[in-house]
Amino acid sequence: MQELDQSVNTLQKREFDKLQKRLRRNVGNAIIDYAMINDGDRVMVCLSGGKDSYTMLEILRNLQRNAPVNFELVAVNMDQKQPGFPEHVLPEYLAGQGVEYHIVERDTYSIVKEKVPEGKTTCGLCSRLRRGTLYGFAEEIGANKIALGHHRDDMLETLFLNMFFGGSLKSMPPKLLSDDGKNIVIRPMAYCAEADIAKFAEAMAFPIIPCNLCGSQENLQRQVVKEMLADWERKHPGRIETMFKALTNVAPSQLADRDLFDFHGLEEKQRLMKRDRIDTVNLMARDDDAPLS
Repeated sequence: MQELDQSVNTLQKREFDKLQKRLRRNVGNAIIDYAMINDGDRVMVCLSGGKDSYTMLEILRNLQRNAPVNFELVAVNMDQKQPGFPEHVLPEYLAGQGVEYHIVERDTYSIVKEKVPEGKTTCGLCSRLRRGTLYGFAEEIGANKIALGHHRDDMLETLFLNMFFGGSLKSMPPKLLSDDGKNIVIRPMAYCAEADIAKFAEAMAFPIIPCNLCGSQENLQRQVVKEMLADWERKHPGRIETMFKALTNVAPSQLADRDLFDFHGLEEKQRLMKRDRIDTVNLMARDDDAPLS
């Protein structure tokens, strides 16, 4: 029995090591592909208490130890004054890990409950209030990058949400400049699958804090899209990966956005191409008529 237990433990460790390496590789590749972190950066890691942000912080800390560039990490959590929120959990965890951290206290919960009618989803207003507060706090602590824990599945879900309900073809970019130009936001887990993150968080036994403001809203449009994508993946394994690849392989001329592609200029482009082709034909004709030396 003891030998069996040791074999199981060995197998579990081997699987965990493979999982951790895969997450490290995906995060590292995203950082390189989108130039997310440079030498001397001070990165504010937004920590919600959920599996995604815990995993992001752990993987970034792991990479930090062996990275070819020097950068700082500072964890920041926003206490939104939700009833029953366990205020002690994150400080205790971060202090135990030796991570620099700040807890920002803002009563956005009351604002959301006041402004959003009963039965309506709260995520939109909640995220805007949280984002505005965190963006401003990044300046206060001298952070020039803000890391968010969105992953590959979040980006795909957002793509379909915008298509189905917003009439636009857009998602969450791996890296963006805020509208006011003051902050650069990065999503280091852009290449990571949510299933991998969930397994890693469970194995690490992170002290997960559920969101009791919006987590119980079962009819969220995002949840509907999530279930749709999961069903597609079950029926056609690999479809999620293929769809995500499409986000990185855009052909503007094959869409219909007049601001993105110059449809009005196609006739002029055609004229120039014909002119160049004719010049080539004439040049060949002159070469054929030239006397032999």
